[in-house]
Amino acid sequence: QVQLVESGGGLVQPGGSLRLSCAASGSILSINAMLWYRQAPGKERELVASITNSGSTNYADSVKGRFTISRDNAKNTVYLQMNSLKPEDTAVYYCNAPSRFSPTNYWGKGTLVIVSS
Repeated sequence: QVQLVESGGGLVQPGGSLRLSCAASGSILSINAMLWYRQAPGKERELVASITNSGSTNYADSVKGRFTISRDNAKNTVYLQMNSLKPEDTAVYYCNAPSRFSPTNYWGKGTLVIVSS
């Protein structure tokens, strides 16, 4: 089992920045890639960014150039630096880690980001 705990959400003005963190614990060796998803009110959950254990990254087109995903393997933590935030970035942000050895997908409980003036 892997436990994921997000933190760092909050209220920020348009154009501002936030850094989200996701701390993993438990059977860390059973996961490789770590991902951030988000779900806005009334919308489906969407993939925001992903990073492999070796540091390869991918981003949704809507956040490219504004968000940066990174990880500290020594701390078992993945980060999402969000800059130039827009009201449409308002959502609950979830950390995700697929198991390497089974169909299991581990999820955190999410952290709320509100971008509003």
